Amino acid sequence: MSAKKVKVAKAGDLEDGQMKAFEVGDDNKILLSKIGGKFYATGASCPHYGAPLDRGILSGDRIVCPWHHACYNARSGDLEEPPSRDSLASFEVEIDGDDIYVMIPEEFEGSHTPDMVSFEPEKDDRSFVIIGAGAAGSMAAQTLREDGFKGQIILLTHEDRMPYDRPNLSKDYLQGDAKPEWMPIKDDDFYNKYGIGVMRKKQVTGVDLKAKEVSIKDDDPVKYDRLLITTGGDASKLDIPGADLENVFTLRTYDDSDNIISACDKAEKAVIIGASFIGMEAAFSLTKRKLKVTVVAPEKTPFGHVFASEIGELFRQKHEATGVEFKLENSVTKIEGDGRAEAVVLGSGDRIETDMVIMGVGVKPSSDFLEGFGLESDGSIKVDEHFNVAEDVYAAGDIASFPYWYTGDTIRIEHWRTAEQQGRYAAHNMLDKKKPFRSIPFFWTAQVGLQFRHVGFVRDWDDVIVEGDISRGSFMLFYVKNNKVHAASGIKYDKEIAAVEELMRQDRMPSPDELKGGSIDLIELARK
Repeated sequence: MSAKKVKVAKAGDLEDGQMKAFEVGDDNKILLSKIGGKFYATGASCPHYGAPLDRGILSGDRIVCPWHHACYNARSGDLEEPPSRDSLASFEVEIDGDDIYVMIPEEFEGSHTPDMVSFEPEKDDRSFVIIGAGAAGSMAAQTLREDGFKGQIILLTHEDRMPYDRPNLSKDYLQGDAKPEWMPIKDDDFYNKYGIGVMRKKQVTGVDLKAKEVSIKDDDPVKYDRLLITTGGDASKLDIPGADLENVFTLRTYDDSDNIISACDKAEKAVIIGASFIGMEAAFSLTKRKLKVTVVAPEKTPFGHVFASEIGELFRQKHEATGVEFKLENSVTKIEGDGRAEAVVLGSGDRIETDMVIMGVGVKPSSDFLEGFGLESDGSIKVDEHFNVAEDVYAAGDIASFPYWYTGDTIRIEHWRTAEQQGRYAAHNMLDKKKPFRSIPFFWTAQVGLQFRHVGFVRDWDDVIVEGDISRGSFMLFYVKNNKVHAASGIKYDKEIAAVEELMRQDRMPSPDELKGGSIDLIELARK
C-alpha cells in the first residue's frame, strides 16, 4: 500500500518520555512518542471508546488510555491490557535533520485487530474449552490466538448471544443511547476468521476432571485438553415475599436489560433496591427514560462499603438533583402486587408505590455445577498466580479468588476490566508461558455527569489522603492501609489515576508521608 511522507513535528517538540498527538490530514491524527531518544508513531485514539490517548500517560514504553486504562506498546502499537480488544496502528518514522516525518498510508487506519493465528488442527490437535463467554472467556479466546495457539477453541455460553459489552447494559444501552449493533465485542466474522467456536444456549452441568470432559444439559459432553472456567456470577435476589412477581428484575445479562427497557415503556415509577454501582447506574438510566426513581439501601451513603462516605454523598446529591429519591439506612421487607409489582414495603413501615423493581443487591459466583472442586465459602474457585486450579484446569474472572501480589491477600473482584485482564493471563498460562498475574484492578462508572475512576483494592482503610475538593466533583483520594497506598479514586484527575495504576504496578507508589507533603508529581514520576 502506498504511503505519503508527512512532516509532523520538530525533534525539539517532545522531551524524552513524552507523547503528543499531531494532525496528518483528513482529520486523522497520529500519536508521536519519544522513548530513549527515539521517536515512534501510532494511532492517536483508543480503539475501545475513542479516547484521545495524548490525555493519558506514557510510562516507559507503555501508553495508558485516560478513560478505561487500556494499555498499548508505544513502539509497536501492540495491545498490552484490555478493555480494548484491538492494537494501535504503527507508522514508520523518518528523521531529516530536525524534522520528524511519518509515513501515512493512503487508507488511514488508527487501529487494527492484533496479529493472530487461526484454527489449523493439522498443526495442533489439542482442544481448549472455555466455559463462559463474558469478559474473561472472550478475552482468553482472543489471547490464545494472539499467542499462536492453532488448536481448537470452544466457548460455551448459556446465553443465545455472542460475547457482548456487559458494562453498557446499565449505562448507555439502558438509557437508549447505545444501539444493539454496538453491543457485540467483535462481529461474527472475527470468530469465523480465527476459528473460535462459540456454542450458544449450552447449559453446563458438570466437569469430569478424570475424563477431561464438560457435561452439557441435553447434549453430548465436550472433551478438552485444557479447560478455563469463566462463568462469572449470577445476580442475587432478596429472599422476601413478592420477589418473584412480574416486573421484579435483576440486571446482569443482555436479556435482563431488554426486559427492563420493555417494562419502562409502560411504567412511570421504579424502585431500585441497592445503592451499588449497578443500582446507581440503573437509577440514572431510568431517570433518562423519564421515570420517577426511588433508591432503597441499608447503607448511610451510596457505595459506603467500598469508598469514602464523601464520594457517596456527592453521588447522592447529584442523583437527587435529577429527581431520584433515596431511602437509605433502610431495607425492603416485601413486594406487594396482584401478579405484578405494585409497591414495596420498607423495614421502617413505609410503603412506596411502583411499577417495577430492580434488585441491585450483588452477585454470587456461578459455580453450582462444580462438584468436587473444593469451592471457597462464597462459592468461588481458589486459583494460584497463574490462574491454575488443577491439572489442565484454570479459572478467571468473577468466579476466581486469586492471590493479589500487591498486598499478599487472597481476594475476588467483580470488575469487567479485571476479568478481561485475568482471562488474558490465564490464556498465556494455558500455553505454559508461566506469567504471574501482577496487574492492578481498575474500575470506572459514568453517571449524573460524573466520570469516576478507581484503581487498586482496599477494605477497612486506616486513612484517606484528599487532593482537590470532593464537594465540587474534582478530586483524588488515596486510601492508606498499614502505611501503604492501596487504592486511589478520582474525578477529573484522569492522568493522575492512570499514573497511580502504573506506579502501583511497578511497585513504585510514593509513601503516604510523601503524598501528604504535596511535592510529588505522579505523572512525571510515572514517566521515568
